[in-house]
Amino acid sequence: MAADLAVLGGDPAFRQPLHVGRPNIPEPGKVLRRIEAAMDRRWLTHFGPLSRQFEEKIAEAAGVRYCVAMCNASIGLQILARAAGLRGEVVVPSFTFIASAHTLLWEGITPVFCDIDESTGNIDPDHARHVITDRTTGILAVHLWGHPAPTERLDDLAAEHGLALFYDSAHAIGSKHHGRPVGGFGGAEVLSFHATKFINSFEGGALVTDDEGLAEQVRLMHNYGRGTGAEVRSVGTNAKMTEVAAAMGLTSLENMPYLISVNSGHYRTYRAGLAGVPGISLRAPDPADEVNHQYIVIEVDQEAAGIDRDSVVAALAAENVLTRTHFHPGCHRTEPYVRDPARHAPLPLPRSEALGDRVISLPTGMEVTTADVTTVCRLIGRIVELAPKIPRAALSRPTGVI
Repeated sequence: MAADLAVLGGDPAFRQPLHVGRPNIPEPGKVLRRIEAAMDRRWLTHFGPLSRQFEEKIAEAAGVRYCVAMCNASIGLQILARAAGLRGEVVVPSFTFIASAHTLLWEGITPVFCDIDESTGNIDPDHARHVITDRTTGILAVHLWGHPAPTERLDDLAAEHGLALFYDSAHAIGSKHHGRPVGGFGGAEVLSFHATKFINSFEGGALVTDDEGLAEQVRLMHNYGRGTGAEVRSVGTNAKMTEVAAAMGLTSLENMPYLISVNSGHYRTYRAGLAGVPGISLRAPDPADEVNHQYIVIEVDQEAAGIDRDSVVAALAAENVLTRTHFHPGCHRTEPYVRDPARHAPLPLPRSEALGDRVISLPTGMEVTTADVTTVCRLIGRIVELAPKIPRAALSRPTGVI
């Protein structure tokens, strides 16, 4: 019976790879009709009607007054840093995608990493306080996996030290913190609509804020520093969203309730299917929050499961279940930051490192069926059951993951 796992000689459970982050493409016909209309208008970029409408709808979803659509979220963070006048050092959690740090460094700002609350994965304001210096000008927090950060405590911390507070909200469109939509916290938030996000515009991003002056400066900077006419009013670059991207983004956004319902259904199926599997726990949101569930994350307790996280990942890959280890090994252990730990990580980050060694993101989204989720749960249960037979076999095989 052991051979029913592919890593032990059985056939893979899935003929085709089951991916994390496979693009959701709801109503492709509607996307194409919008693109055809843009081509008929011969208005393909530079603030066309689709990008304007997309900005209006994103602002509405985020509960804010202003939205500036961008070609991607990384450029959005760079423009935000420059428009807000950040300099010196900015505190950022290490347990995040590397873009959170890179966009700061690209602008000549030193990212200084702080630790997380292991129970949420989000930034720990108490640890952040200990890395603030007289060179610190801001905090860039992250709503990890779409789970809202501790915004109230971060507000207090920023006010206490006179710091700007912004959010990398790449994961979080559609989530709510105590009933309030993510988007209006801090001075501004930057959203991602990359193809792997559950709401996507092929590639894209947006800055959302209630600060009129900041929104105006960002809008100038993302269009070569030009205002509504041809006059140049500031330094700037080209970060505009195209009409083709907005066509996809609008259609995706219109389907957000459906996509959240799909993800939420998968979350419930995973929760039921993994209940009672030794050493496997499904990360859950704060009961006071609503989350989009675009990331479904489990933890592997090696002692209780009898198998380490990487061997679980390898065994699932043999079944054509291609999971991800977001966010291992942590920004502070990644180039170029690992070369200068005293500068970028002045305090140890044991919770970031420990959580990074335990988590696995599982497939979800509209391309994944309930039956697929049930099969993945069965596989994880079987991997734990056969744990003593797996590690050497799993680690000797290429995983194809990441």
